[in-house]
Amino acid sequence: MVDLMRAFAAYENLLDSLEITQEKLTDAVFGKESFVEILIAIANDVPVGYALYYRHFASFRGQWGLFLEDTYVSSEYRGKGIGEEMIREIARIAHSRGCERIDFQVLEWNTPAISFYKKLGAVCNDDERHFKFANEAFLNLAS
Repeated sequence: MVDLMRAFAAYENLLDSLEITQEKLTDAVFGKESFVEILIAIANDVPVGYALYYRHFASFRGQWGLFLEDTYVSSEYRGKGIGEEMIREIARIAHSRGCERIDFQVLEWNTPAISFYKKLGAVCNDDERHFKFANEAFLNLAS
């Protein structure tokens, strides 16, 4: 899994931000406070893609949903329906749990991903921007 995440970070030009370890991932998925789930695509007994997601709540609409943090398929396996099947499986999981939506973010330059999601019926809200408190800003707030 961490190797696939590393490949995804390289694709998105975010290798400098990659800090995940096998221990952190295992704790997030299987630990005492775990809430993250992972769907793994396997071809010929080799992991070739993954989707990482978790439950969330959209306050204004009052809807439960799944937040799709990552979706990645190795380049040599793209165009074979693996990504679409993972999204469909996550939709089935969400629906079976009473969720009404799947939310996610896509980097502005990633036009192949944007086209892929739009083809499946996703809509983009260009009015929203992703903000975060991290590193020093987070520590300043927390102290």
